[in-house]
Parts: sequence; C-alpha cells; structure tokens
Amino acid sequence: MKYVLITGGVVSGLGKGVTASSIGVGLQACGLRVTSIKIDPYLNTDAGTMSPFEHGEVFVLDDGGEVDLDLGNYERFLDVTLTKDNNVTTGKIYQSVLDKERKGDYLGKTVQVVPHITDAIKDRIEAVALIPVDGKEGPADVCVIELGGTVGDIESMPFIEALRQLSFSVGKDNFCLIHVSLIPVLGVVGEQKTKPTQHSVRELRALGLTPHLLACRSAQPLLDNTKMKLSQFCHVEAANILNIHDVPNIWHIPLLLRNQNAHRSILKQLNLLSIATPPDLEAWSRRAETFDNLTDSVRIAMVGKYVGLTDSYLSVVKALLHACIACSLKPSIDWIAASDLEDDPAQSAPEAYAAAWKSLRNAECVLVPGGFGDRGVSGMILAAKYARENNVPYLGICLGMQISVIEYARSGSRTHMGSTMRLGSRRTLFQTPDCVTSKLYCNPYYVDERHRHRYEVNPDVIGVLEEAGLKFVGKDETGKRMEVLELPSHPFYVGVQFHPEFKSRPGKPSALFLGLILAARGKLEAYLTRHQNGS
Repeated sequence: MKYVLITGGVVSGLGKGVTASSIGVGLQACGLRVTSIKIDPYLNTDAGTMSPFEHGEVFVLDDGGEVDLDLGNYERFLDVTLTKDNNVTTGKIYQSVLDKERKGDYLGKTVQVVPHITDAIKDRIEAVALIPVDGKEGPADVCVIELGGTVGDIESMPFIEALRQLSFSVGKDNFCLIHVSLIPVLGVVGEQKTKPTQHSVRELRALGLTPHLLACRSAQPLLDNTKMKLSQFCHVEAANILNIHDVPNIWHIPLLLRNQNAHRSILKQLNLLSIATPPDLEAWSRRAETFDNLTDSVRIAMVGKYVGLTDSYLSVVKALLHACIACSLKPSIDWIAASDLEDDPAQSAPEAYAAAWKSLRNAECVLVPGGFGDRGVSGMILAAKYARENNVPYLGICLGMQISVIEYARSGSRTHMGSTMRLGSRRTLFQTPDCVTSKLYCNPYYVDERHRHRYEVNPDVIGVLEEAGLKFVGKDETGKRMEVLELPSHPFYVGVQFHPEFKSRPGKPSALFLGLILAARGKLEAYLTRHQNGS
C-alpha cells in the first residue's frame, strides 16, 4: 500500500479536505485506485453528537457512520462509498485500547500512549487502507490520509508519532507527505510572507516528519522569489512546491494541481511513474468551465436552523449545485433563518422578519433541510404552508418532510420517537410507479438512500391525511415507516424522510434536487415525458 499524508500548518480551515480530495482525483485520473482516511484528533468517537455550529454538517455513510464533512468531499470528488472506519478519531482509538486493556489483552503491562496508542493508530490505518471503496475487489493502490487540525496541536501528537513510525516501517517509496500551509500577504506593499510556513515545516521536522511537497494556500499565485525562498528554507525542491491560490470554484483545484505536475511529483516519490498513465481530467475541465460560464441563475429559499454557518448544510448546497449545473443554471441561495419567519420577530426584529418573508416570496423554489430540536419549527411550517398554497416547488428533507405533514394536518400530527437513531442506507419501496419521485429515480419499485432521524410520522394518522389529499408514495419494507410524501395537485411538493443530498455527485445529481430545480423553471413535466419515452 502506498500512502499520501496531508498535514496542515499555520492556521486551520485552509482546505486540507479539498486538497486531499483533489490529489485523489489526480491520482485516479492517472489510472490508480484511491481510498481515503480522515483523522480527527478530537475525543468524540464520531461526529454524531456534535452541533452543526461547532463542526459543520454531520455526513452520513451507507453503513450508518456519522462522520466528518470532509468524508463527503472525498465521496463526491472520488465517487467512492466510504465506511465509518475511514474516519479515525482519538475517541475510537482510546476506546479500542481501553477495551483491550479491560479484557487483559496487554498481559498486565502498563498501557501507554507509546507504544499502545500509536500501535493502535498504525494498525487501524493499515487495516482501513485495505477496505475497497470503489466497488471493485481488492485494496486500492494509494491511500490518501488527511490529518485534521494543525501541526503542533497537543491532541494530534500521538497521530504524528504513529505516522512517523508508519513512514519508517513502510519505506520511503511507499510514503509521501504533503504539507498544506498559508502564505499570507501583509502590509501595503503586499509582500508574500514565507516565515509562517518555515516555522510550520520546522515544527514538523522536529517531530520526525519531512514534507516531500508543500501545498501553499494564497489569494494570488505565488511569485517566483517566494517559491525560491520556500524551497531554500524548507528544503523542498522548487518543483515540489505547489500553489493552491483562490479559484472561481473548487472543481478547478484538481486542474490547478495537474497544471503544476503535482501528480508527477507524487508518483515519483511513490515510485509509481512506470504504471501510471497521463492524467485524464477532461470531464473535470468541462465541469469547471461550464460552471464559470453560466449566467442564468435560479433563486432557492433555504429555510433552516443553522443558516449562520453554511457548512452546516454543505451536502445540501453541493446537491443543489450539481442539480443546477445539470439544468445549465447557477444556484442563487437565499438563506432564511426559520425563526425569522415566525410571529415574534414581527415585533422584536421587524427588519429581519420583513427580509425573511421578502426572500421567501421572491424564491422560485423552497427547500427545508434536516435538523434537530424544536427551534424554528414554526417558521418552517409557515414556509411549507406558503409553498403549498402558492404552488411554489417544495422539497422537505427529514425534518422538512415532517413539518410538511404537520402543516398539512393543520392541528399538528402526532409523532413517536424511536429508541435509537435510524442511520445509514435503507430501502424505500414506491407504492405506485406513477409517482413523481419514482419517475425521477427512474425506478418504479424502490430506491436506497441514507437516513439520519429519530422521529417518524404516526401510521395511525396516514389514512386521514391521504383522504385529505396528501399521498405517502414511499414506505419502508415493513410498510409502517413513511419515507416519501407527495401532493399530486401541486407542481412539485415532495417530502422525504431520507437525505438524498449525501449521494449526490458532480456528474450524477440527486434525482430529487434535480426535480426541484426543473420544477422551479417549469421544465419538470417535459423532462419526465422525455425520460419515460427513453430519450
């Protein structure tokens, strides 16, 4: 197994996840099979209990793993299906070591960070790297590992030491370290400063790891003299100093790296030049250029609880982007805090109230994504009511489906709470091949999508709701869980208990997001007719 390790320095939030994903894309384009591991040095065992404000969205995998949002980037960029084991956390490692200690597996030895924790980290990485994630048999050629946080963080020290040991044990031809760092510009003169990167690399070297490549983040392209200084003081060849400057959209990053021959530097370090092919990134080039050249936009009202941090809905935003590009449109998202639509802000915050309702009324379609807790639910109900009464295309996901049921029931539907979360890929059976959802999925029988919810529609009230006109067109295999609802008298009014955004891909947009955007432009009927005719 060949390993590519991505570390970060100077500041967090530099885009290590997108860098790691883009490097994976470049290696895939050279004909190699790629898998990914994200290391999160926090003590939580997974991201499931974290607030979206704290850590962005919780990304859900097919196997029910609740993981860091970077794994969503890997899945979208590399078109792979990862497992919960591809997200390694301090909590998981310590828990496994303590479980072994309680069982007596260490034969009475004193359990320590070195060697027991570091050995557990190495063993976990080597085992997970062998799991196939691309639908083919056997392990991948290269495993891209992203170490969260920044070098020098106290919580990441055991991982740094474990990765140092791993680099030594697998040999220099099987390990490539890429350090992502910031090149800030200070003062009126606008000089690109290399000192923060020098310090960061020095710290990395002091911990026993030497970077083979530097990936420098900057607003503008690196100047030649900046590159030479970095090469001289960081002991990295000038050809191995990559520049990831700001670009119009993130699909340019793999192209940016390709243009700097990043793949050649990595392949050379991993001794893979003889088996790799020249990178084929034609599809990426077309996609990036198509998006740059779009002029017509569609206005989407996103009514949610966590709109202050857009990373809370990262997969939803990406799914909208994928669907819009398929329709030759740019997404123009109006973020509406659900609580601003409620009655109280009309008196306490009239400007926010007026702005929220103006955005809602100007929207061509309305999307209410998932969330937990009751804050903002009244505002979401008002958004669903507005969309239903005014024939505005509506998509409700998870909580967004539940509030549409509540709104339709007027007095409020009773719900019951499961004893545990329903997580991961589950099958939804369509009750009729005639429904819009089954037509969009091009499958009259079923669809497999990922779930993350606790509340469900009470089966006792289904009959009353259906008599009133709401149709539950998708159910689980027991027939008791309501998975998809539609309002047949409406241009597009769909609620789903699952999260279709998690499986959306740049070249394969989610069926329901595509349906929403098509309906916003009055093109849904024509699209469905074309597809039914096999064209």
